[in-house]
Amino acid sequence: MKNYKNFQVWQKSHQLTLDVYKVVRNFPKEEMFGLTSQMKRASSSIPMNIAEGCGRNSDRDFARFLIISFGSANELEYQIILSIDLNFISFEQGQILLIQIEEIKKMLNGLITRLNNSKG
Repeated sequence: MKNYKNFQVWQKSHQLTLDVYKVVRNFPKEEMFGLTSQMKRASSSIPMNIAEGCGRNSDRDFARFLIISFGSANELEYQIILSIDLNFISFEQGQILLIQIEEIKKMLNGLITRLNNSKG
């Protein structure tokens, strides 16, 4: 079994989750059960699925959970774009988060590719 905390992509996605939680504190109260909740769920799903995949017995299973993480990153990316357009966050705040997501997606893609090319 792999230790998920040793993966840089997990570390970066955990930090992204912390950053998202900070940003959504300032969202309108009526969004508490809407966009705020969805963004918290999508952001935390990225490192959660990396952690769960590390507990699996094969590279194939691990890669499957990384693909789920990638999907959550895409979901969060759209939610941030929507938050910018709704003026819930500034363009600058949004760009910082979007850059983090892009980096995480590249790292996930590289890891998925490596795992799919391995024999385990």
